[in-house]
Parts: sequence; C-alpha cells; structure tokens
Amino acid sequence: MWVRRVALLMALLLVSACAPSAAVTSQFTAGASVHAITVGGIDRVYRLYLPKGLSPAASLVVMLHGWTGSAAQAERQYGWNDLADSAKFVVAYPDGVGESWNSGGCCGRAGDEGVDDVGFITAAVRDIADNVGIDPARIYAAGISNGGMMAYKLACNSAVFAAIGPDAATQLEACTSPRPTSVLHIHGTDDRLIRYDGEPGTAVHVKTPTPPEVNAFWRNVDQCQPPATTVDGDLTTSVANCPSGRSVELITVAGGGHDWPSFATQRMWDFFAAHPG
Repeated sequence: MWVRRVALLMALLLVSACAPSAAVTSQFTAGASVHAITVGGIDRVYRLYLPKGLSPAASLVVMLHGWTGSAAQAERQYGWNDLADSAKFVVAYPDGVGESWNSGGCCGRAGDEGVDDVGFITAAVRDIADNVGIDPARIYAAGISNGGMMAYKLACNSAVFAAIGPDAATQLEACTSPRPTSVLHIHGTDDRLIRYDGEPGTAVHVKTPTPPEVNAFWRNVDQCQPPATTVDGDLTTSVANCPSGRSVELITVAGGGHDWPSFATQRMWDFFAAHPG
C-alpha cells in the first residue's frame, strides 16, 4: 500500500511541476491576471478577472477558496467569471497561505501561523480599487468552508464589505464589534465537515454555532425584522429584512453536503447586487 501511495505522490508532484502557471503582472486589463502584494512581510498573490465593458464604478466580488483549495481552483470551479462577463462586475480570487485562511480556530497553516488574512484581503481590495473603477459601496465577499469562515471574519473585522456570502461555513471567533452587513448563508443538512447541527465535524473538531444561530446573530447586529420562511423543494429559505435596505438570509439545503451548490453563484450575485452598502 505504501508503494502505491509513494507512486501516487510522485505522479502528483510531476503533474504539478509540469503544469503551467500564470505570470504575475502589474497590468489591470480585461481578462484574467495574477497580482502580487506584500502584507505583514509576506508576499501574497491574488487572481483577478476583469470583463470587457465595465462601468466606471463596478462591483467587486472577492471569492475565497476553501481549505486545501486555491485561487486558481476557485476561479475554475465556481463559475464567477462567466457571470461577471454577463453582469459586468469584477472578481478577485485571493490565495491563502498553505491553501488555508486564518479564520479563527480552523484550518491549517494560516491559522497555525497567525497570518494576517484580514490585512491581506483588504489590501488586495485597495490594490484593485486603486487601479480599477470600483464602487466602494458594492464590494462583497463570498467563500466556501474555510473561505466562508473568512468571509465572516472580514465582516467582523473590517468596514469594507457591504454583504457576504458564506457557504458550508460557520463563525468561529467572537465578533465583538460587527458592522451592519447583509448576509446570505448557504448550508446543507448533511454536511459532515462543518455540521449543520453544530456538533464536531471532520473539519472542525469542536462544537460550533449552527447556521440558524449565526443567522440570528447577524439579524441582531442588523436590527432586522423577524424572518419569513419559504420552502421550495429541497431549499428552505429564511429572509429577514433590516434597516437601510439590508437583509440576512439563510438557505438550508435538505440532504446537501459540504459543497458549492449549483445555484450558489447566481443566487449570491443576485443577493449582492440587491444589497449595496
């Protein structure tokens, strides 16, 4: 068995070594590009997608990959670039240190080393805004798993994002000074990594706030009205309207696992577009 594992590892390393990598650039032109900045003494990288025909004050969506994921993987997998082409917004894909984010208690190297990911992501947003016409009231963060946790941490520790869209995530750290933020959380009831019932899972080994509990926290932050709930097949959606046009929503996917549902990208963009800061 160990021989097979070594052979598989060597094959993966060979593929990785032979795979082409995009060159870092300082140009902010239409299409996909890779940019480097230094934050906290660490050289960091983010990918950027600029569709043609942007308005002078475009929206920006920051998509945060999950643990063991990457910016390139998120760009390939979640369909944001195609949607950006039609809806005319900018998408950024930051790369976590060690394929992870320091989201508080999970997961991997970034948390172990106390990496300043809030500083990195907000610096990346500034870098983009300095070079592209971005509407400061229309900056959003979406994320899956560890990336969704990071989206919550950004909402708790910065004043940059008008709305966030965590998927298959939870909020691990105390959020002592939250800024009113629109929130759309998506979570499957059969998620075994970050469990819907808050029990220890295979990714987070301690009890965590459940999606309804996190949702209630943000309804309180945003001073929302009581939520209204609708059911459409496997999807149960709770929507709470809040002052200043904000909203706090939870989509529960019956039988859903630890994944990015097929509807998530479009649903999140529709939510973001309807909730500027």
